[in-house]
Amino acid sequence: MLFMVAVSAHAQLSLAQAVDLALRGDPKLRAAQANIEKARASLSEVRDAYIPSASVSGGYGKSVGVPLGVPVVFSIASQSLLFNFSQRDNLRAASAGLESASLAWRDARQKVAEDVTNTYIHLYNAQQRQAAMAQEYSYANQLVQIVNDRAEAGLDTRMELLRTKRTVVQIHLQQLQIDDDVATLTNHLLNLTGNPGGAITLDATSIPALPSLDSITINNSDNAGIQSAFANAKSRQESAFGEARYRYRPQISFGANYSRISTTGNNYAVYYPAFNNNFSENAYSIGFQIQVPIFDRAHQARAKVAAADASKARFEAEDMRNQFLEGRFKLSHSTAELAARRDLAKIDFELAQEQISIVRVELSSANAIPDRPLLTPKDDQNARLQERARYIDLLDAQSQLDQAQISLMRQTGQLDAWLKSLPSAPANPAP
Repeated sequence: MLFMVAVSAHAQLSLAQAVDLALRGDPKLRAAQANIEKARASLSEVRDAYIPSASVSGGYGKSVGVPLGVPVVFSIASQSLLFNFSQRDNLRAASAGLESASLAWRDARQKVAEDVTNTYIHLYNAQQRQAAMAQEYSYANQLVQIVNDRAEAGLDTRMELLRTKRTVVQIHLQQLQIDDDVATLTNHLLNLTGNPGGAITLDATSIPALPSLDSITINNSDNAGIQSAFANAKSRQESAFGEARYRYRPQISFGANYSRISTTGNNYAVYYPAFNNNFSENAYSIGFQIQVPIFDRAHQARAKVAAADASKARFEAEDMRNQFLEGRFKLSHSTAELAARRDLAKIDFELAQEQISIVRVELSSANAIPDRPLLTPKDDQNARLQERARYIDLLDAQSQLDQAQISLMRQTGQLDAWLKSLPSAPANPAP
């Protein structure tokens, strides 16, 4: 709570703060933590089978006629498991289940960090596009005014004026789309950080520069989610093995009991006269019980079900691994393509900037360049429109590259190290 107050007081949320807030309160992460506690309790339950349990029971009443049982006033009993062939398999199954839950929590944590990081950077990029689009819309309206004046002077046709107005409407439509994008991303980031319906201000300086694509190592190692699936399959396999070792193997248990017997209020002494010959009303028992299951069709069926579940879990884990490796392979190649597309958009943006410089130089020149049409303010405005459009294209290409690269970093286990890096220059291009 104090952390939330501090963030609100500064009216600015850094990327590191956003990730920290999401990791503290994300429901999926809390559910994964609950699964760890459940798995830890299951492991403790298996281990505690060897610890003697104790119970106390009691009661008192009257009876007539033949006694239906020993008249016990209260009883203290204790029992425990001493040996079971399946118990070792159950212990290994519970240990693997705990490992699976821990790995699932780690995978959920990485997914939440990826979601917050992608949302934060994408929102920052969308806000940049929103500002650039506002400039482009202003230039387009100025161009409409210029073309309208030229049309009234007979220098441009009505067709040219309609094309210019159509450009204004197109840009306005793009503005509405970007506004929706910004609103959606803002709402999602607020929900991730546990502040739905609030306000947020991004800190651009808190976004570390993404590492170069060459520094991202692609190998055949599994991520935490795949490891969790295989640990779960191992847990089911151990459990199935324990079920299969049930028959023909002894199970040894320990038991002890103390009971206080009272013959008042019943005919027990009448039907058992030896009890009146100074026999104690205190009864004790202690011993071991050995049981060897021979025939149990229901347990055999459960063993087959457990074996089928273990095989299914193993196959599902292998299928998950295959899909993960294929997806990561495609992502690594698409990231390289997105990087090339970003580089191309950057060159187009620089060309548009150079075109503005040329137009301004020629407009400010006293003499026209020979064999070249005389430039007008209309050309200057068109050059400005093209420059903003190319800049927006560059921002869009950079955003797609950033999202793909962050996903690739998570799948290669390098996202956590990047998040711990010191803030540096924004990863997005400057206008």
